[in-house]
Amino acid sequence: MTHKNTYLFFIAAITALVSCGEKKQTTQTQVTTVAVPVTLDTVSSTNAVYYDEYPATIAALNEIKLTSQVTGYVTGLHFRDGSKVRQGQLLYSIDAQVYQANYQQAVAGLEVQEANLAKASKDAERYHELDKHDAIAKQQVDNADAAYEVAKKLVAAAKANVASVRSNVKFANIYAPFTGTIGISQVKQGTSVVAGQTVLNTISTDNPIAVDFAVDQKEIYRFEQMHQAGNAGDRTFTLAFGEDVYPYSGNIKMIDRAVDPQTGSIKTRLVFPNDKGMLKAGMNATVRVKNNAAAKSTIIPYKAVTEQLGEFFVYVTTDSSKVTQRKVVLGKQIGSDIIVKSGLTEGEKIAVEGVQNLKEGSVYTTAPPKPAGAPAK
Repeated sequence: MTHKNTYLFFIAAITALVSCGEKKQTTQTQVTTVAVPVTLDTVSSTNAVYYDEYPATIAALNEIKLTSQVTGYVTGLHFRDGSKVRQGQLLYSIDAQVYQANYQQAVAGLEVQEANLAKASKDAERYHELDKHDAIAKQQVDNADAAYEVAKKLVAAAKANVASVRSNVKFANIYAPFTGTIGISQVKQGTSVVAGQTVLNTISTDNPIAVDFAVDQKEIYRFEQMHQAGNAGDRTFTLAFGEDVYPYSGNIKMIDRAVDPQTGSIKTRLVFPNDKGMLKAGMNATVRVKNNAAAKSTIIPYKAVTEQLGEFFVYVTTDSSKVTQRKVVLGKQIGSDIIVKSGLTEGEKIAVEGVQNLKEGSVYTTAPPKPAGAPAK
């Protein structure tokens, strides 16, 4: 091969490479500009009825643990476990023999002191009569007066002792402090109990019953408005146990005095009727709070939403037949739709189908995709 032919061969090879590169670049450009088939939907607002949900715990409005104020053996149980008890009803009896004996001794001691007081009173009265006639030394009169005062104080001390011992006798019987439901007894007849330490049982009220849940501090104003307006019977507050909804509605009883600085939330208490005893203290439930029906909500199909690193986005169309990615704040899901709290404006168009093939700036088309193998036009 001559030098001229070699030169021409290299020129041809370079030309072929450049041509292939341009063809490849043209193909890549065509790929990037291929419109992505999508289905669009127009953002609209409507008066959606939905419920905000909060985890909650059911609690008694009034509950107390029963303990004995005296030490001794349980001699009687006067109720049935789990039954309704009335205020003032006798529940437990503690062996009171020792306390009864102490009481009788204290009463006897009081009687002795009252007898001494009577004697001291008569002595003082007699000495004062003699003193009027200068028939007794002044010192004896003073001594009689002092003895009388001591006797009075001893009587007062003896009365206090009787009252103290009598209270022990009284505390040997334990009565219901209020009307409610009593639990399963923690002690049996013959059990030795220690004053102030041994828990005998628990009694609590259960109708109405309380439901406690935490509300974010951002929602305090909303809940305070509902509290002041009153909402009994309007189904604003309901209880759910999975798919089952409690048939009666509740209302706000109180909102706690302060926000918990650790969680940024505040405790809120509802009360529900519990005539049939379906709700038990300690149960977990979900509080459902109906939204404000007067406010319109922006709702879009949930399948239009994509998630990236815990944030949510939708693709919004632009005037240049392209889409732009828009961050949104989501609310409650309602079936196949979801409420958008912020990020979209009524009237905007968003991609609903085909979003998995989109990215920022993608060109879109609403024409249906061509079947595989169909000839290009």
